[in-house]
Amino acid sequence: MELNGASAIITGGASGIGEATARRLSALGARCVIVDLDEGKGKELATALGGEFAKADVANAAEVQAAVDAAMALGPLRVLVNSAGIGFIGRTVDREGKPFDLDAFERVLRVNLTGSFNCLRLAAAAMATTDPIGPDGQRGVIVNMASAAAFDGQTGQAAYSASKGGIVGMTLPIARDLRAIGVRVNTIAPGLIDTPIYGEGEGSEKFKAHLAQNVLFPKRLGYAEEIASMVVELITNDYMNAEVVRVDGGVRLPPK
Repeated sequence: MELNGASAIITGGASGIGEATARRLSALGARCVIVDLDEGKGKELATALGGEFAKADVANAAEVQAAVDAAMALGPLRVLVNSAGIGFIGRTVDREGKPFDLDAFERVLRVNLTGSFNCLRLAAAAMATTDPIGPDGQRGVIVNMASAAAFDGQTGQAAYSASKGGIVGMTLPIARDLRAIGVRVNTIAPGLIDTPIYGEGEGSEKFKAHLAQNVLFPKRLGYAEEIASMVVELITNDYMNAEVVRVDGGVRLPPK
């Protein structure tokens, strides 16, 4: 897939994996639309990369459609990277016998799973209107972000694992759906990645070192740039389709 002169949408693009991905795609010539709720960081990054910022709740159809329209104004939309997501920790029944907050469960699914599908369906519809390119007649590529927790979710991760498992589960059927318009769909399942979610300072570093004990090799947390590298591979390798790829240093998450 040729990226030079094309547009790309990166959700959750203002920081972490999304930011690293936007920088990689921009370096390859893509015009990036950064979709995020953090207006300050999002606008700053978009300006630095010569792209656009779109403030959007990924589960809001009108707001995501506005981001898609902004991307199409920059060039033919060829790439969507679904990187936006939230986490939540809570046991199905806690130690005091209280059941999991159903509103919290639904919110995690709304952002992580419904939001990913919402962005995907709208971006794919826009890709379908573009001219096919290359000998295979491709129109676009979609990369979703799941998690190792989709396969070995830990204690308290019921909502998060369900949302990421849903992303894994919809990868193949959506790839089958979108073959008709020449759009490939793949999913990355990152392991323990060193992003701002873990905070800063001595306590944060000790916690990350503890987490890294379960990683086979290299014995550390992953870097956002390493996930972005896999995103680029899935976009530029035209024979990658309908796959879920773990990028996790061989970690298998323990119960807790």
